[in-house]
Amino acid sequence: MLTTPLETLSRELVFSGGPDGGTFKYFARGITDYSNAKLNITIRSEPSAGSVENMKKVNNREADLRITYSGDLYLGRNGFLVGKRSRQYRNVYALSYLYGAPAHLVVLKSSGINSIFDLAFGKRIAIGKLGSGSATAAQRLFDGLKIWSKIQPRYIGFNEGAEALMAKQVDALWVFAGFPNSAVTRVASMGVIKLLPIHRDVEEKSDFFADHPFYSKVIIPSGTYHGVDYDVVTYQDSTLLTAGRNVSVDAVEKILETIYTTDGLAYLVRVKSTAKDMSIDSSLTGIVTPLHRGAMKFWKSKGKTLNSQQTK
Repeated sequence: MLTTPLETLSRELVFSGGPDGGTFKYFARGITDYSNAKLNITIRSEPSAGSVENMKKVNNREADLRITYSGDLYLGRNGFLVGKRSRQYRNVYALSYLYGAPAHLVVLKSSGINSIFDLAFGKRIAIGKLGSGSATAAQRLFDGLKIWSKIQPRYIGFNEGAEALMAKQVDALWVFAGFPNSAVTRVASMGVIKLLPIHRDVEEKSDFFADHPFYSKVIIPSGTYHGVDYDVVTYQDSTLLTAGRNVSVDAVEKILETIYTTDGLAYLVRVKSTAKDMSIDSSLTGIVTPLHRGAMKFWKSKGKTLNSQQTK
């Protein structure tokens, strides 16, 4: 337990969450509410477009805490976020793993679309808001498959995208988030959708996974969504809690110490069932970038072994 006064926590911390219909906002709200209740600090949660915007806000000191995808953080810190050498976001550090974020590619059963490559004929795809991790991941994938120029991306959020799919204003809905996702659940309730098995098609016809080592194969189990009575083999990124360089070691250590308790983790599961993935054992899953000094101190105290990527 920490015994030193936490004067550095006297100022309000800003937690950049995510868009409506996504999992980020639930985690941001849960961590914020629980920390505010248990610690003598104030954390204010605010919405955002998602992962990439969060990284930029933290890097520019417009936010203190945020949620982002491991892939975005890895590419952003190394200056390859947009596929070519660009700005490096070096003020952002990982704290812990939250959950896996699988790629969902949702179409109507009546669409005749059976493969991701069937979209390469000018199909309209709702991919998430501009600046979100979902939209960035979609462009990364379709670029990797050489079909980005052959689709029509629609930069709308998950809920709006689900409504657009039902109204046949788009041909597919791309969701990069933990499951079950509320937007997909809503559109699936009509029993008219199918989820495409992305991993097989991508692995067979590209080097995408070899070029993006932060992604891993995952299965969305049969029955997760109404009418989808088969396992969906897809891929996922790791969703991470992160903080800016300017956030103190004491603040980070105390927040992690509060969250990673039996009561803290149980509270987060009540807020969002996806938090069941969180544990001390899983805490460093998918982290391929440096940890914040406060996180290093906390995880070492828990007996965790840090690798060279996490301690740079």
